Amino acid sequence: MNASTTAARGLRVEHSHPFVLLQDAGRFGVRHLGVTQGGALDWISMHWANRLLDNAVDAPVLEIALGNLVLTCERDTCLALAGADLGATLDGQPLKPWRSFTVRQGQRLAFARPLLGTRAYLAAPGGFDAPRVLGSCASTAREELGGLHGDGRAVAADDRLTWQGSDPVPRELPARQIPVLGGDATLELVLGAQVGDFSGQSLFDAFNHDWQVDVRADRMGVRLLGPQLVCQRTSMVSEGIPLGAVQVPADGQPIVLLNDRQTIGGYPRLGALTPQAVARLAQCQPGDTLRLAPVTQGAAQRSLRQFLAQSSR
Repeated sequence: MNASTTAARGLRVEHSHPFVLLQDAGRFGVRHLGVTQGGALDWISMHWANRLLDNAVDAPVLEIALGNLVLTCERDTCLALAGADLGATLDGQPLKPWRSFTVRQGQRLAFARPLLGTRAYLAAPGGFDAPRVLGSCASTAREELGGLHGDGRAVAADDRLTWQGSDPVPRELPARQIPVLGGDATLELVLGAQVGDFSGQSLFDAFNHDWQVDVRADRMGVRLLGPQLVCQRTSMVSEGIPLGAVQVPADGQPIVLLNDRQTIGGYPRLGALTPQAVARLAQCQPGDTLRLAPVTQGAAQRSLRQFLAQSSR
């Protein structure tokens, strides 16, 4: 088999669903056109999946939500898996995340259901091949942008995932660097411009009560259920919405806006989750309990810089 024939083969999709998406770091510099960011919800897991193969940390990966995916390997190679434990198996043998691993032609890679977390990230050497649309291959179904075919569609049965990189030696991520996905989450939040418009009782409740992840959750946003928050502002001009923005509509139940969010909005905001908190929320399931914790912008920036420095070693 010659090199060109080998390069054209990869992973054949046997079974998939609408929540299996090709993602990278996202689409930037186009929000003035009304185009959202997109990209991997748990960017930290994407980062580690790529690092395990010596890829660029923003190389295209497969974001697998909730499992129910079956792939057939068409070539010998080395893949990497990070993020949620979705009961992955290779030819029926359990395959845990946070490692790269060798696969052989003809083997079957399957993801069953969530055992810990919600989203797993599968990486291939050099990143999966996909056309770039406005600088990114990130899939955003609502805008019909990105993905394997450039139209935002999810990965479907009979699709083929290919790549061009060289296979590294398989390895595991050290235990000290594996993010915590289980248990109750504490999400740090940088206070926003409208925080002073909320009642004192609401601010106390926001940071001293449990919140539950609602079933109304997708790549655009996650609703939180808990005490009713009251904002004294009756109207405001729509403004740009950052990643992790915590909007509070009239019913007083916060909505955390994620990668596929709208570009502008007119609801008051408590603030915005830190990048690490957004990644952690992406692994929460409906019914999970979490807490919000206020943090200064300076502290959030230092924490992010520290993570990036440590993870690049």
